[in-house]
Amino acid sequence: MSQAPGSTPAGDQHADVSDVSVGELMTNVMKDLSTLVRQEVELAKAEMKAEAGKAAKGAGMLGGAGFAGYMVLLFLSLALWWGLANVMDQGWAALIVAAVWTVIGAVLYATGRKAIRRVSPKPEQTIDTLQQVRGALKGERP
Repeated sequence: MSQAPGSTPAGDQHADVSDVSVGELMTNVMKDLSTLVRQEVELAKAEMKAEAGKAAKGAGMLGGAGFAGYMVLLFLSLALWWGLANVMDQGWAALIVAAVWTVIGAVLYATGRKAIRRVSPKPEQTIDTLQQVRGALKGERP
C-alpha cells in the first residue's frame, strides 16, 4: 500500500515529514482544520436538534399545565360566584368575582410591563467579546 508524502498510517503518531514541502503541509493542515470545523458544526447541529426536541416536549407539558391551571381558576371562580350567590343576588356575586379578576389582571399587566421595559435587546457581553477578539486579531493588548 503506497502513501502520499506527509500522510501518516493509522496508529503512527510521528510521521517523517522531512521530504514534504511547507506548502503541502499547510494544505494538509488547512484541509484537516476545515474538516474539524465542519464536523464540529455538524455535532453542534445534532446537539441543538436533540435539545430542541427536549425543549418542545417540555413546552408542550407546560402548555398543558397552563391549560389545567386555567380550568382550575375557571371552576374556582364559578364556585366563588355560586357561593356568593347564596348570600346575595347572583348579578352582584358575578360582578364581585369579575372585579377580583380585574384587579389580578391589572397587577399582572403592570408587573409584566415593568419587566419587559427592563429587557435590553442589545447583547452587551457578546459585543464586548467580539470587540476584544477584533482587537486581539489586530495585535492590541486588553
